[in-house]
Amino acid sequence: MLLKKIKLNNIRSYENQEITFPVGSTLLSGDIGSGKTSILLAIEFALFGLQPTQRGSSLLRNGTLFGGVEMDFEVDGREITVERTLKKNKAISQDYCSITIDGGKKEISVMELKNIILDLLNYPEEFSKKQNLLYKFTVYTPQEEMKQIILQDSETRVNTLRHVFGIDRYKTILNNIALLTSKLREEKRIKEGIISNIDEQKLLLNKKENELEAKHYNLTSIEKEFFTRQEERNKIREERERILEKVEEGKKIYQDIEKNKIIISGKMESFNNNQKIINKLKEQIKEVQEKSFSESEMIILEGKIGAKKIEKEGMNNEIISILSEVSLLNKKNTENSLLKSKISEIYVCPTCLQEVRDNYKDNIIKKLNYELHEDNKKIAELEDSKKNLSDKLKIFNREVAELERNIQEMRILKLKNEEVKDKISHIEELEQINENIKKEVETSENLLLSLGKSFLDYKKFGIEFEEKNIQLEAALKMERFAEIKVAELKKEIDFFSRQVEELKEKIKETEKIQSQINYISEVENWLSQNFSVLISIIEKNVMIKLRMEFSKFFSQWFGMLVSETFNVRVSDDFTPVIEQQDYELDYNYMSGGERTAIALAYRLALNQVINSLLSKIKTKDVVILDEPTDGFSDKQLDKMRDVLNQLNIKQLIIVSHEQKIEAFVENIIKFKKENGISKVEF
Repeated sequence: MLLKKIKLNNIRSYENQEITFPVGSTLLSGDIGSGKTSILLAIEFALFGLQPTQRGSSLLRNGTLFGGVEMDFEVDGREITVERTLKKNKAISQDYCSITIDGGKKEISVMELKNIILDLLNYPEEFSKKQNLLYKFTVYTPQEEMKQIILQDSETRVNTLRHVFGIDRYKTILNNIALLTSKLREEKRIKEGIISNIDEQKLLLNKKENELEAKHYNLTSIEKEFFTRQEERNKIREERERILEKVEEGKKIYQDIEKNKIIISGKMESFNNNQKIINKLKEQIKEVQEKSFSESEMIILEGKIGAKKIEKEGMNNEIISILSEVSLLNKKNTENSLLKSKISEIYVCPTCLQEVRDNYKDNIIKKLNYELHEDNKKIAELEDSKKNLSDKLKIFNREVAELERNIQEMRILKLKNEEVKDKISHIEELEQINENIKKEVETSENLLLSLGKSFLDYKKFGIEFEEKNIQLEAALKMERFAEIKVAELKKEIDFFSRQVEELKEKIKETEKIQSQINYISEVENWLSQNFSVLISIIEKNVMIKLRMEFSKFFSQWFGMLVSETFNVRVSDDFTPVIEQQDYELDYNYMSGGERTAIALAYRLALNQVINSLLSKIKTKDVVILDEPTDGFSDKQLDKMRDVLNQLNIKQLIIVSHEQKIEAFVENIIKFKKENGISKVEF
């Protein structure tokens, strides 16, 4: 990774500032408090965001609501830009994140951005949820933090370094082994409890198998009995079917008997009906023969009726004439009445327009009244005449009706006389039919006697059929009883078979559990006695190797910074040990420059070990040193040139207010603070 450019907006003492980082060694120079360290904190924030123990107020400029960092850097030739912003509400939190890789921009969450950065830098996955210790101990560690790790108690320091080196995984493995073996022992106890009754299960299985064998033996005997009952039932059923055929034949004969009875009854009913008709026809013939019929009398009556009808027609015409005359007179009276009303209301003649006098109107009205009187009188006379004619016509109609009834009776009598021959012929036909019916009835009665004798012969089969039905029902009952016994025994056998299979399966599962217990015991023994020991040995060897490498680099860097003869190394707990003439020096009693040298040597040794151990990480090309010469003497400052040359880093960024360092670097960026605002000094 190589840093290229960073933009700060309302970050700590900066309002808006852009800084470009060249390749090679660069000094961030300026007075104390001019804002140099703020640049380093902004770089860390751009890469990883706020740390778990870090507050947004440590970065956002006081009195502002928004701020942010945008940084350009390069990884394996890929151009990358990250942007993070801070926003103040009730608290200050990360507000916006984006990353641009080779021109492709994505707006993502805080955690997503951190994961992408770790992936780009090829940091191990276990560092995704940890603080940026790997970055701090390979790229940038504030000098005070490095001094703190040296001053920490040995256990805390070793645990911290384990974490940085990634060796804490061995401790995690050992903890997991302890947890796993505990779980295995618990599972083993549970499984041992499950198989504790295996002997009882085997005894029960043996008992069930013996009972099952006995039930199979009983089933054979009961099935034999069931088959015997079936044969008996089939035999009775066959005999019953043969008898049933005879019974059906007897039923057929009985049906023929009933059918013949019905035929005889029908024929006798026809005979009696025919006889009734014959008697009725004879009575009708006798009745006709007793009455006399005269053709001449009928002609005379027809003549009288014709004369009466002509006379009746004249009377009807006369009544019509009277009605017509009465209608005309009534119409005339109506007109005269209307005329009277009109004349009484006329005062001027509508024709000559002269006044009409009252005496003239009275004369006309008198004349009209006279005509009305005469006409009403005439109408009354005509009504009397009409009434007389109507009364006479009623009497006349009764006489005509009586004559017509007499002639109708004569006509009916004539027809009856004409039908007598047909009735005599019909009587002869019916008598012949009845003679034939007598013969057919006689034949049917003879057949009925014959069928009755045959039916008596078949009647005994009905009794036998009922007996066979009783026998069949008893046989079926015995068969069903045997069948139920077979079914019940089969059900018991099935139940016992399932129990046996279940017991076998349980025993099989129990034996399988026993195998699992044996396997668990083997795994537990291997984990506790072999694997945990192996992990401890591996961890110890790794730590020894790391300590040896670390001690070598630490001694090398410290020797370059301190001219005096010291024997330096790190102990098993990675505590710096400084000896002079076989006398161990206490860190707290050393000079400020010597303590800084120890911290810087420790920091550079840590950087080299991590970059060597994690050789694939992409931050090997950049190192940031924050006030690495604090407390150094002039002589020690001169030695820094050799240290910087030995680092052989593509991009080295040093934060220092020491002017002498300016001669050791290729690039210088100067900072100043005016009115509380930090700026780059050009």
